[in-house]
Amino acid sequence: MHEITELREMRAWSRAEREKGRRIGFVPTMGSLHEGHLRLVDRARDHADRVVLSVFVNPLQFGPQEDFERYPRSLARDRGLAAERDVDCLFVPDTAAMYAAEPLVRISPGPMAETLEGAARPGHFAGVLTVVAKLFHIVEPHLAVFGRKDYQQALPVEIDVAPTVRELDGLALSSRNAYLDPDQRRAALALSRALRAVEQAWRGGESNPAVLERRGMEVLRATGVTPEYLAVVGEAMRPVKQADARAVVVIAARVGATRLIDNVVLGEGVAGDIAVANRA
Repeated sequence: MHEITELREMRAWSRAEREKGRRIGFVPTMGSLHEGHLRLVDRARDHADRVVLSVFVNPLQFGPQEDFERYPRSLARDRGLAAERDVDCLFVPDTAAMYAAEPLVRISPGPMAETLEGAARPGHFAGVLTVVAKLFHIVEPHLAVFGRKDYQQALPVEIDVAPTVRELDGLALSSRNAYLDPDQRRAALALSRALRAVEQAWRGGESNPAVLERRGMEVLRATGVTPEYLAVVGEAMRPVKQADARAVVVIAARVGATRLIDNVVLGEGVAGDIAVANRA
């Protein structure tokens, strides 16, 4: 496995692979890898000849009161997991190289940043889009693979959105799960239970988004859980008049001091996601 830190070296490696006729798949991460990230690597491998995985904790997408300084960082462990999963190139750029000066230009996400996750985290999506654009420009992949858990996040690049990977009890894998103590870990199951409750109500014939949202909130308001939002949305995170199989239920909540997100596409259901015994 190649490990690259320099931007020019990364671009040169990618272009050399392209010249050999090889298709490049890219999995951008902030590190602290878990089985969810590694399933994205597998998916990229299925659609590409070479897989690049990046580890970069992007300061632009963290607000002033968020957890940038304490965000889990474990490069040595990440390096081992990436090698075990046959990653061809591990790209670990330095913050000073990515942002040599205060970035004067940021990509505006438009109206999508004014609702739900965007409203809850002002500036977050501008930071996400800015770093993704920079990474695409540096890595120059043919395909990029993102997980659906970060649903609202999801250049001439094909984007593949993979199903959410969950623990066997339903908790969506997240690097921030490491913050949870045992009691909080149990309380966090309210997110996936709320998604299942909405899904079951929809499969039972209820299509009124307001009714579905109330049902989900009843479950989400569990001991130790502070809901931020639960909404039934369609394309571009817009509200829907009636929930159909394409509608998505999106959730954000705090469990203790930890902020977690989750979602489900109603027509696919939580059971359509990938359940694993997380060892990563």
